[in-house]
Amino acid sequence: MNASAKSKKPNTPLSGRVQTPGDKSISHRALILGALAEGTTEITGLLEGDDILRTADAMRAFGAKVKRLGDGRWQVTGRGERGWRTPKTPVDFGNAGTGARLIMGAAAGYNIKVSYTGDASLSSRPMGRVLTPLRDMGAEFDTKTDKLPLAQTKGGKLVAISYTPPHASAQVKSAVLLAGLNTEGTTELHERSLTRDHTENMLKAFGVNIVRKPREQGQIITIDGPVALKATKVKVPGDPSSAAFLIAAALMVPGSDIIVENVMMNDARSGLFEVLNEMGAFLRADNYRRSGGETIADLHVKHSKLRGITVMSDRVPSMVDEYPVLAVIAATARGTTVMRGLGELRVKESDRLTGTQKMLRANGVDATIDGDTLSVTGGHIPGGAKVKTRHDHRMAMSALILGLASEKPVRIDDASMIATSFPRFFDLMAEIGASLDIS
Repeated sequence: MNASAKSKKPNTPLSGRVQTPGDKSISHRALILGALAEGTTEITGLLEGDDILRTADAMRAFGAKVKRLGDGRWQVTGRGERGWRTPKTPVDFGNAGTGARLIMGAAAGYNIKVSYTGDASLSSRPMGRVLTPLRDMGAEFDTKTDKLPLAQTKGGKLVAISYTPPHASAQVKSAVLLAGLNTEGTTELHERSLTRDHTENMLKAFGVNIVRKPREQGQIITIDGPVALKATKVKVPGDPSSAAFLIAAALMVPGSDIIVENVMMNDARSGLFEVLNEMGAFLRADNYRRSGGETIADLHVKHSKLRGITVMSDRVPSMVDEYPVLAVIAATARGTTVMRGLGELRVKESDRLTGTQKMLRANGVDATIDGDTLSVTGGHIPGGAKVKTRHDHRMAMSALILGLASEKPVRIDDASMIATSFPRFFDLMAEIGASLDIS
């Protein structure tokens, strides 16, 4: 059942210490690699959102033993040399785009047949960019539109390829690398622009010899297959994409001063933090340490008077999911913030480029789109609108953050999907003093 929600300007500054939930990207990969590996993988800090639970169910369907031991503590006994088996029923990804694309890549390496489905939102998203290289490797799929629902009709005995994705995409890269694990020969992937490298980092943790060679633009990644994965322990660091909403709230509400703990500081995910510093934000990283192959830190954030800047397209790979909330933050900045190269936002859970503009304009903020460029002029935010979220969790949370700085409350039509990536969003916002009402 859909549940609407609203937010309004707090009466007092936001304050406190909160710990961001486990990273969604790392959580997906920990379950998938654990299910591929020989032995039992112990996971702590797993994000227990709907998307991740879909991936856990998918791993069970392929024959892995997946157990929840406690809060964020999971155990995955992988299939190892036996390989994944054919699921008895269609694998339903729900709204989990990352899980869908990575699992399709991993499953392509096995001689199994499998049907895939998803919810209405995921079924509208393109899968062709993953299916194309998998077909080049020899996998076959039954699909008319390269969208869900679809079926793998042939897998296994793949041919190693050298592939250059036409778009910067960590999901496409990961799908090809995961397929390469069960492929004879050297699978080579050319990245023109660097994308998040969680798959590469975690493959190393599972004992895979993966080679990365930098070049003038991007890098070349190679895997010699077939290769066996060995179970390991994974401690999932905090999700920077989730932390972005807490950071935005503190920057926008006058007098606020918060600390967000346990945030992953991977260079391929920290683009938003760099942009906010350029806008004049008080955003300081302290207490650096390593966890699960990743660098993490605690972020100290204070309300700041921000200025509009131009954010060039080369930032997109390191902050593609954060543009809606950046646009919300820009609504409070002095001057105009120009964000270029946002075409990829049109093929997310919803058309986030158009959706972000509509959200802002409905609440009285000057926002324009020119091609794939979004411009937001900051200042007074009247608010008062009800935002259509189109079943997109990041649009829903961004709209609620906007309401913390608007004159009138901002409402959203549906808050139910927020649990896909940030199950404790409302709890953590309440902990720092932002009261969001669900009805």
